[in-house]
Amino acid sequence: MKLQVAKNIQFTRLIKADGRLREFNFRKLGGLQEGSFSLDVADERGNRLLFKMHKEDNKWKILESHDLPDWVTSSTTMLHEKIEEVMNAHLPHQEEHEQQS
Repeated sequence: MKLQVAKNIQFTRLIKADGRLREFNFRKLGGLQEGSFSLDVADERGNRLLFKMHKEDNKWKILESHDLPDWVTSSTTMLHEKIEEVMNAHLPHQEEHEQQS
């Protein structure tokens, strides 16, 4: 019997957007190899902006960006880079574990 464990990935990064540092919270939905990320960030009034990113053509893209301010959508490249950094740090460990099983 093969038991698969789905690792929960959550992280926070400070990213400069609209001239100020903002705290973006990332949470992986689904397994390591697939799925999307749920993100949230506070606006100027402290309200949480919630949105999702999905990997399409090797790029993480914002889904349904019509309700988001421009400073969020213009940060897509930086958000993509942060997701890739974390995913690349986690994937080699997952592959090692699967080979040992």
